[in-house]
Amino acid sequence: MKHLKHYTIIGIIFVLITGTLAHFLYDWTGNNHIVGLFTPISESIWEHMKLLFFPMLTYSLIMILKFYSKYSCILSALCFGILVGTFLIPIFYYAYTSILSKNIFILDISIFVLSTVIAFWLSYKLTLSCRLESYTSLLCIMVCILFVCFLVFTYYHPNIAIFQDPTIMKTR
Repeated sequence: MKHLKHYTIIGIIFVLITGTLAHFLYDWTGNNHIVGLFTPISESIWEHMKLLFFPMLTYSLIMILKFYSKYSCILSALCFGILVGTFLIPIFYYAYTSILSKNIFILDISIFVLSTVIAFWLSYKLTLSCRLESYTSLLCIMVCILFVCFLVFTYYHPNIAIFQDPTIMKTR
């Protein structure tokens, strides 16, 4: 359990660092379309969900390989954590901006940090409790669907608010 907790804390740090770097990677690579599939290509809320999703998915694969034999529930727990953490980003963002009628940079960063911590905390607790083990297949399928949605909607997205740059929307 001690090793699982350490890996969970390292996971939080890994996601925060790689997610932060990913924010700039598309620009740093000269708008490389392959890089854009996994990193934000715009300031939309949808694109910012990638900052948690892909780093946590990557780190989760490492944790699953390391701990699955000891914690058979880790797969369902991490899939649930990835989904919750990813969707907390727009939930928190739209909640606070609907109250304040504007976005505040430090709150946007705080949302990323809080969503990451909650995602890993839930994953840790659910790994130990095994509450979601019977939903493993469903949770894995949902993560795969979200993965595909990120790939498709990066360059071919619906014309709805979550896919639009909020700063451009406010000027209209």
